Amino acid sequence: MKFLSFVRTGVAGYGAIIDDGIVDLTGRVQGALSLKEAIARNLLAEAAGMAADMGPGLASSDVTLLPVIPDPGKILCIGLNYEKHRAETKRPEASHPAVFVRFADSQVAHRQPIIKPKRSDRLDYEGELAVIIGRGGRNIPEANALDHVAGWSCYNDGSIRDYQRHTHQFTPGKTFPGTGAFGPYMMTPDEAGDHTSWPIETRLNGDVMQQATLSDLIFPIPRIIAYLSEFTPLSAGDVILTGTPGGVGDRREPPIFMKNGDVVEVEIGPLGTLINPICDEV
Repeated sequence: MKFLSFVRTGVAGYGAIIDDGIVDLTGRVQGALSLKEAIARNLLAEAAGMAADMGPGLASSDVTLLPVIPDPGKILCIGLNYEKHRAETKRPEASHPAVFVRFADSQVAHRQPIIKPKRSDRLDYEGELAVIIGRGGRNIPEANALDHVAGWSCYNDGSIRDYQRHTHQFTPGKTFPGTGAFGPYMMTPDEAGDHTSWPIETRLNGDVMQQATLSDLIFPIPRIIAYLSEFTPLSAGDVILTGTPGGVGDRREPPIFMKNGDVVEVEIGPLGTLINPICDEV
């Protein structure tokens, strides 16, 4: 099932996609008012059954999309997780994933503008697979890690490259307002199937900039979930960004950065295409 978050008539809620329409599930499944709450209360199966019985009642034009999870407790990001990207950055090989964070209030939804800040002209794209945690935990065994996944989505982990390099810590360049695009929807594992060979592609103004498959990940998803849960408890609705392929704009000759009027797309296997225009900060 495909689930999404949205605002309708000024009220935030969530629903499911059925036959290209939307079923509004807000408050209808044991009172759950958000996708994050439905995940935390283990209500997705019930929500999927209700959506199938009800059928679509809304068109996409009836709602304003929100990031798939607008308010995750944590957004944990993995860097340098494709060999081509690690090589283009000239970073050494590592035994453990590189981890940084993004803040929830830096996110935008599908078709909303990614914001190029006034302070920098080095806004770069980073197409990534997002993992949404369902059942949380600490010290999750790698063998059971995929049992903790509520769903998958597309993410554009936009980076402000000069701020990223102010020190050895990535975070200042990774969490500017309006730079993390998340959507268009979350697909549950039962519908998505085996994720390990999905293609991932990022396009800028129609030109392919990044292209890989998830089989290229240096640290696969179960290893990432297990490692993160060693040092922090994972909770329902937490989001893990799993790294970006090679081909980022910053490492091209000459570099290519996103600017006002551009359109960037991230497409991953069955997860659809996340589309965002680029706009200057006002």
